[in-house]
Amino acid sequence: MPAEAPEARGAQPRVDEREQEGGRWAVASGRWTVLAMSSAPAWAALADSLKGVPARNDRPWDLRPIDQLDHIGAQLLWNHWGQAWPARLEMDSQHKAVLDQVALYTCSAPVEPPVTLAQRFKAFAHNGPRMMIVARDFLALIGQLTLDLGKLLRAPHRGPWRDFSGQIYQFGTTALPITALVGLLIGVVLAYLTSQQLRQYGAETFIVNILGLSLIRELGPVLAAVLIAGRSGSAITAQIGVMRVTEELDAMRVMGIPHGFRLVMPRVLALAITMPLISMWTSMAALFGGMIAADLALDISPAFFISALPRAVPMSNLYLALSKSAVFGVLIALIGCYFGMKVKPNTESLGRGTTSSVVTSITVVILVDALFAVLFKGVGLR
Repeated sequence: MPAEAPEARGAQPRVDEREQEGGRWAVASGRWTVLAMSSAPAWAALADSLKGVPARNDRPWDLRPIDQLDHIGAQLLWNHWGQAWPARLEMDSQHKAVLDQVALYTCSAPVEPPVTLAQRFKAFAHNGPRMMIVARDFLALIGQLTLDLGKLLRAPHRGPWRDFSGQIYQFGTTALPITALVGLLIGVVLAYLTSQQLRQYGAETFIVNILGLSLIRELGPVLAAVLIAGRSGSAITAQIGVMRVTEELDAMRVMGIPHGFRLVMPRVLALAITMPLISMWTSMAALFGGMIAADLALDISPAFFISALPRAVPMSNLYLALSKSAVFGVLIALIGCYFGMKVKPNTESLGRGTTSSVVTSITVVILVDALFAVLFKGVGLR
């Protein structure tokens, strides 16, 4: 980096102690302006120089070397003096005018009163009605979806099939590369970590059981759901949120186009269909990665791996994983649509809603997966 010019160093605000007029003076120099103090190095150097000059009212100050002084620099000096004039002060007339204004209008910040127990209880109790409002709106969204599904069954020719097929392509086909890559890497990592422990006990063949059960039953559906929640759940919220910002939702309401039938239902059905397929695709990629890693680490051939997998993992595990993935897809789509509908017509609310949608979707996926693990703990295990 080039060296700083001498005139630039002289323009930086600083305070030094000097011997002059038979005493020890605090001498301020440089430019005491917002622009001069805006950089982090200049502010840190000024703070260090102020710490080196203790604030005492009996210390004389010389402000005549100051080139420029604005209200921010004057406020910094006034606060360093303890909001009181020093015993002796030498300065130019234009600097005195600025300091007089700061001394006249400076006031101490009010002390924030401590939070009482009643206020804490009131703030905690306020979460109850808000949770009830969220539960009411989400239940209304589910009820409207049920009515829209009934309307679709009564008149299938009026269904938004073009939107439905487009959402299937967007949520399913375009997600295949990233889910396969992540699943492959997870399978490789899990196989290598498991092989280190199984080799110690001579139980290398049980890697098929471990990989099959863990990937097909748990990791495959959960990993696919987390990826889809971050990829498609956020896209759903962003799409509907942008329609709120651009007032397209209001235009649809004016034209009599129901939001649930044209926006919510196609996305829910699309994710309900694509999530089991993506889950199975992710599990297959993870098993392929685990099979390759098992061949390299434990000398277990792919032929033995493929032949032992049906005996190690009953088909009921696959059925459980597919049904669980369908539930994940419905929940991710509903949560994305809910937060998209709640977006206010500004960009800040759009960003906050998208973040809340992803976090809520991932949390709900993990909670529902734990619920499935408890309810079906005796299914698919020998």
